[in-house]
Amino acid sequence: MSQKQLKEAFISNLNGTSLLEISAGLSLPPLCLLCRGLLLILYYLHHGKPLSSRKYSLLLDFLVLVSPLVFSCTVLSPIIFFIPVILAAFCAGIFSKIYSQTKREARAPFGQIVKEFQKACLDPESIPAITVFRVYVNVLTSISILAVDFPQYPRRYAKAETYGTGAMDLGVGAFIFGNALVCPEVRQKPPRTQPRFSSLARQVFSVWPLIALGVGRLLSVKSIEYHEHTSEYGVHWNFFFTLALVRLAASLLLALFPKHKAWLVALAVAVLYQLLLSTTSLKMFILHGSDGRGSRLGFLSANREGLFSLFGYLAIYLASVQVGLWLLQRRSSVRGWLEALGALALAVLLLWVLLQLCQACTEPVSRRMANLPFCTWVLAQCLLLLGFFVLTDLSLVFTKLLVKGSSVPCCWKVVLPPDSRKKQGTEAVPVGRQDKLSQPCLISAINKNQLLFFLLANVMTGAVNILIDTIHSKAAFTLCILHLYMFLNCLIMYILHARNIVLKFW
Repeated sequence: MSQKQLKEAFISNLNGTSLLEISAGLSLPPLCLLCRGLLLILYYLHHGKPLSSRKYSLLLDFLVLVSPLVFSCTVLSPIIFFIPVILAAFCAGIFSKIYSQTKREARAPFGQIVKEFQKACLDPESIPAITVFRVYVNVLTSISILAVDFPQYPRRYAKAETYGTGAMDLGVGAFIFGNALVCPEVRQKPPRTQPRFSSLARQVFSVWPLIALGVGRLLSVKSIEYHEHTSEYGVHWNFFFTLALVRLAASLLLALFPKHKAWLVALAVAVLYQLLLSTTSLKMFILHGSDGRGSRLGFLSANREGLFSLFGYLAIYLASVQVGLWLLQRRSSVRGWLEALGALALAVLLLWVLLQLCQACTEPVSRRMANLPFCTWVLAQCLLLLGFFVLTDLSLVFTKLLVKGSSVPCCWKVVLPPDSRKKQGTEAVPVGRQDKLSQPCLISAINKNQLLFFLLANVMTGAVNILIDTIHSKAAFTLCILHLYMFLNCLIMYILHARNIVLKFW
């Protein structure tokens, strides 16, 4: 076989992994974030000032936020269930050190600290968990799209051929979920002050770069004969086209139906699509083509996976709009967010139960068709990860209350309630400003240019595959390449962020 055929075979005919293993892997980003935050608070406790060096901040962020994820999906994958335990123990050790040092100085009773924590007011203008979720989906995807071409990346993590739950199967669904959380329908003012189809017009204008990128990817892949997994989207289709059309279709539906009923529209789309799969020949057409032999004659047959999976991704997007609207409900206190965290946990539990019922009554999860079980699984995993990030933020808020004056970038800022500003002064306001100006943050840097980050990752992935025989690489060489690839991409984002450059012109 040619090198192209070898690489295509290397990522084809796979069956995924267990739901439990993917959930264990999703606990790593929040634990990395918690570890970074606790280390910064400990640094402030020892030095009396935040870490402001750009060089050391980038190094810390990369080593704590990114590097553990590279190791966990390659050489440490056999012990993936132990890594969260090790990270959690490390975080507990740092917190214990912080608490013991502050207790010697302040001697505040633990019960009093808990009461103060529950009454603390958080900045209602931002929800850091949404930003961190979107950034980490980008980071995890960027690691996986290159790592999957190396033998150290377990085949069970790669995309499943027809049925199954590989870690990479979650990627596009999580991208759709993250985009919907910040879409115009979620962020815009109430309908009374906005024309009914304003969001649709805005989306028509904003998706043209995605279509341009989709065309560019198609032409470049075909021109250099780059290896492809055809059953992923089809012959001509790709992720950029899916994202663009889903956003347009969702905006049209949300212009016709009330956006606070988005979950009902999502349910209707997902159930109707599943009924078509189960009661007609549509499933056989998607899996085996019009002749039953997998031929791809004609545009519809050639791109059947990409075109018909749009219905599943549309359902995920609409359901995620409902999640975004719920998250943006005004909650100014820690108590309010603790209640929200409980609601998230309940939603995840219900979705897991629904997933088991769906698989028992219909069919297993299939990313290739984006069926009802797939939609349910994606929503459950995304809400689980989002809940982990909210819990992480609240944990860091609690720790910051122990160390007065400390701050952590991309974490909730504690603000003073209106009735207490005269009594306690306005110390929280400068902390918020200081957090933005003097504390560099890799998450903020990637967030500013997310599409560029993803695009650079795709270009560098292609370059590495052209220049290197990835299939026969040794472990040490693989780790060096993956770390260099991720560090270069992060460094570019960091430099752009430091110069306040946002490469977005649409």
